[in-house]
Amino acid sequence: MFVGREAELTRLVEAADEVVRRREPALVLISGDAGAGKTALAEALTATLATDGWATAWGRIPEYDGAPPGWPWRQITDALPPGAPTAPAVHPTGPGPEPERQPAAEPERQPGPDPGLVADPAVARFRLRRAVVGRLSTVAGHQPALLVVDDLHRADPDTLDLLTALLAEPEPVTGPVLLVGTYRATEITPELTVALARLARTEPLRIYLGGLAEPATGALAGAVIGRGLDPATVRLVQWRSGGNPFFVRELARLLAAEGAAALETVPAGVRDVIRHRLGRLSEPARTVLRWAAVLGRDVDPELLAALAAGAGAEELTEALLLDALDEAVRAGFLTGEEADGRLRFSHVLVRDTLYADLSTPRRARWHTVVAETLEQLRPDDVAALAHHYGRATGRAAAVRAAYHAGAAAARAERRTRPHEAARLWRDAVAAYDRSGQGAAPGRLAATMGLGRTLAVTGRLTEARRHRAEAIALAERLDDAALTAEVLAAFEVPASWTRNDDERLSARIVRLAERALGTLPDGYVAQRSRLLSTLALELRGTTGDRGRRAAYQAEESARRAGDPELLAFALNARFMHSFARTGLAADRAAIGAELVEVAARHGLVTFEVLGHLVGVQAYAALADFGPADAHAAAADRLAARYDLPLVGVLTRWYGGLRLAVAGRVGEAEATYRAVAAAQATSGMPGMSRGLLPLALLSLRLSGHDLPQDRPPTLPEDADWGPEEPWVRPLLLLAAGRRTEAADALRSLPESPHDLLREARLVLALRTALTLDDHVVLRRVHTELLPAVDELAGAGSGVFSFGPVAGYLAGSAAALGRPEEAAEHRRTAATVAARAGGSNQRRSAQADSGDQRR
Repeated sequence: MFVGREAELTRLVEAADEVVRRREPALVLISGDAGAGKTALAEALTATLATDGWATAWGRIPEYDGAPPGWPWRQITDALPPGAPTAPAVHPTGPGPEPERQPAAEPERQPGPDPGLVADPAVARFRLRRAVVGRLSTVAGHQPALLVVDDLHRADPDTLDLLTALLAEPEPVTGPVLLVGTYRATEITPELTVALARLARTEPLRIYLGGLAEPATGALAGAVIGRGLDPATVRLVQWRSGGNPFFVRELARLLAAEGAAALETVPAGVRDVIRHRLGRLSEPARTVLRWAAVLGRDVDPELLAALAAGAGAEELTEALLLDALDEAVRAGFLTGEEADGRLRFSHVLVRDTLYADLSTPRRARWHTVVAETLEQLRPDDVAALAHHYGRATGRAAAVRAAYHAGAAAARAERRTRPHEAARLWRDAVAAYDRSGQGAAPGRLAATMGLGRTLAVTGRLTEARRHRAEAIALAERLDDAALTAEVLAAFEVPASWTRNDDERLSARIVRLAERALGTLPDGYVAQRSRLLSTLALELRGTTGDRGRRAAYQAEESARRAGDPELLAFALNARFMHSFARTGLAADRAAIGAELVEVAARHGLVTFEVLGHLVGVQAYAALADFGPADAHAAAADRLAARYDLPLVGVLTRWYGGLRLAVAGRVGEAEATYRAVAAAQATSGMPGMSRGLLPLALLSLRLSGHDLPQDRPPTLPEDADWGPEEPWVRPLLLLAAGRRTEAADALRSLPESPHDLLREARLVLALRTALTLDDHVVLRRVHTELLPAVDELAGAGSGVFSFGPVAGYLAGSAAALGRPEEAAEHRRTAATVAARAGGSNQRRSAQADSGDQRR
């Protein structure tokens, strides 16, 4: 029955007509409280459009995590008309068909060693997107299509990802397709919030279903009972129900069964209505419904029968069980319309009420029975096993919950579901703790998996905490092999050359050195990972150990022929490609190999790293064409595979591009906005001191002239670890020349990292102003290999202008006029290559004698 939503249905039909007229897809979002009639409205639209020749298909969100990711899309594609032309198959739990190639900076991927398994989990999700988009576009080419995804508030990340991909991605579905999504307005998850934000640009039609008006409530209740109601009864039903259609229907059924007096005795709330209705069922039917509630909203008869046997109901024969199910269906508690033969609770509130009324021991016992049965029937359904064992009690159940949650988490990582993987790893850790096996190797693996997936999803602070926890536990166990395994498990790409937690890094370095000393011969892969880990934690250091470790890791990886090992080792070598200035071209080559290896073997996160390295290297070389292409490729991959931190880096680069183009005001606004967004990202190694340096670059790059005095510095800035190199300029700006000279002479060696040239430029400027020839000669010599680069641009964040411009100034101060003239010509060439008017001004200004 459909009552009270005629106006909303009219709006939906009009939206469908517009889709057909424009032959373009559109989105409708129907929201409201539980029981507001969202599903009923979508069903009415389905019936209307089906009579008009539309293809219609529904996808229902599973209510717990036992179903495959993206399951509603399998339901939708399976429900498309049998006569639809052949289209790519959809694989919600596997890699799916090979995606079409993107142009330019994304090299062609080739399948890895195992064609049935994708090495990097991000690829599987992309392939699923492409398969669904292709199939639906094909169907829409022959007839308009209505697709309904019901209960988005329970959607898994893959389902939401596909919904946004159909409309908001670079390659959306084409043709007359009307997508309808329903969700509870009071139960919007963070994942759904993100999806709704991404879908906002498509300008969806939004329909919110509040309570029915009193006349509609009377009409709906009368339709349920089969007769009209008097005004007083309608007012009472309206008051009790608030116009919620589900409450109205439940109260009307109670009214029909027990008369008007029953309405006065029913406590407020639908839970009491459901309890009262349940009291009218036979005891076997009530028992079967309680068992079904443990299974979830969807009821598998095979599991239900097993639960009946496990619950000790020997007297409930198969015939009696079927009779009880029939009774529940007739009473409206269950529906039997699922294509796979499963039953389904008519409303989730029915299932929730039944489940909540079970005692905790009974719930736990029945979850145990379901889990043990599932292990026999579907042992590969690790997500459902983790769900049921996780709600059982006892140490034995906790051990099984930990095992299956870990297996489900590992599978989620392989299939591009890092958020789901993080949740499952967290469940595994909690289950190990409940089992009393908090020190077990599996618990360590789960903790490292949690840290790894948290890092990928952008929760870096929490990721470091879990990594430190695992390392501390490994230290307490004093097991060298286990420690080595834990250290090598954090295989997360890194692009910034300063550690976020130096104390943690020092611990890892110490333990990695010890583990390498005890590792037996023949453990090539683990040795390579440990060496790469060691090198990564030694990033920015001025010694030689990190560089040697990186090269050893690379040699071992190449000998092993393992592309993932090689990608990790190339990451380590990148971190130690700063032994001297002027090595941007070497880093460009590292980035290119990373992109090639990662793209060929499906290692998307390392492919993104390769593009980010390319951004930094080509920016340093003032070659912004390739740098822009790499930035765009990184952004495309990040959007496709939900890698949140990539945008932070490319937004900094966007500020650099504005600055190089001379759009100083826009660059400053961009820098400030990115820094504010990054403040909570858990990246202190990058964020501390970076904004003031970026703002300073807008002055050193040819603004804030004349150049014969210290540049104006950002006020009240937190320079962080860069303060020693800025302090001499600060003292000069305050007129304290003697202190500035002392600070200049006491500068430490610059860390070997992305900001090395930038720090040296600051020292050189101060030395020019103070006419300190000792420092000038040293810094001039150190900067000379970078003569063809932009100072600081290797960071991908800011530029102090051509290095050659500063070298021209120091050469002139040191009495080398011919060298100064050559550097001025080089500075002009670099500035022209950069193509920015501010860089040309910087080359001209800095090439003069900047002494006071």
